[in-house]
Amino acid sequence: MRVVVKVGTSSITDVRGELDAVALGKLCAEIADARAAGHVVALVCSGAIAAGMPALGLDRRPTDIRTLQAIAAVGQPRLVAELGALLGAHGLVAGQILLDPYDFGQRTQYLHARATVERLFELGVVPIVNENDTVADDEIRYSDNDLLSALFANLVSADLLLMLTDTPGLHTADPRLDQKASLIEEITAVDDALEGAAGGRGTERGSGGMASKLAAAKIASWSGVRAVIAGADVPGVLKGAIADDPVGTVVRPRTERLSSRKLWIAFARPASGRIVVDEGARHALMSQGRSLLAAGVHEVRGTFEVADAVEVLGPDGRAFAKGLVRYGSAALGAAAGRRTSELAEGAPQEVVHRDDLVVLP
Repeated sequence: MRVVVKVGTSSITDVRGELDAVALGKLCAEIADARAAGHVVALVCSGAIAAGMPALGLDRRPTDIRTLQAIAAVGQPRLVAELGALLGAHGLVAGQILLDPYDFGQRTQYLHARATVERLFELGVVPIVNENDTVADDEIRYSDNDLLSALFANLVSADLLLMLTDTPGLHTADPRLDQKASLIEEITAVDDALEGAAGGRGTERGSGGMASKLAAAKIASWSGVRAVIAGADVPGVLKGAIADDPVGTVVRPRTERLSSRKLWIAFARPASGRIVVDEGARHALMSQGRSLLAAGVHEVRGTFEVADAVEVLGPDGRAFAKGLVRYGSAALGAAAGRRTSELAEGAPQEVVHRDDLVVLP
């Protein structure tokens, strides 16, 4: 089995924000056991900023991006060195991979990244993956490698994405606030109610939370990857997840899978604006797999440029698709409602080409 393990900052650091050698040792021992059982394992590991803060004498996480990036530059080699030494004690070799959103959205970069990881697997190396915190502003501000782990699981055609956290899994409500909250052991489809139950950010040291983990599990399921959210402190959690034992919350994969490019469009690119279309256009996009033409555009909302991601809304105002637009907002506003024959010479025939469009659930 091919497995991607993602662990968050709060699960590998102590109360002082220092790297927790015991927690890291447990993690690496379980990876070694999985490797010995014949499984291929990659580790997506947060913690560069947490690892860098003590080295710089900082006891609280700063908020400005330049300082966070500088801390990450100090902490990333410390984190990888610690993991490399612990894996080395089990006879394993670790290799570092730093990625950013461009690597998933640009086809050439995507293929290069995949080829490198495949070669590392062939050589028996355990890839240690992190987002390139020194340049990736959005990661430092908004995520905790959860999105990255889901996209990476798709990139390597993983069978399992295991997201380790400091809680046993997803509950019916926030267990920190509701003592009656119970663990949800299995999810077949992520809906609005589940996303509401996931709550918000977790701890001060981590920048993610259960909501981002559930969102990542949703992406994984759209990739055909089984996702498990479980406690990092559970004994044998990796072995249990591989065996599909009840070790946390499992999100089952969908039978219909999205390509890596469409996953990137749907989940990794923030929408810069919205396009409202008529009922005929919605039907053509949803049921016939057609491209969006200017004739079907009823309204343009927001400001966006060519190649930006936009949400596509039906007449009822609900978003049903997302895609990369071939018009800027001003030009599209002028072209809206016009037939192809009425467009200015040289104007794109499609507003959003079907290859750049994802119909959302």
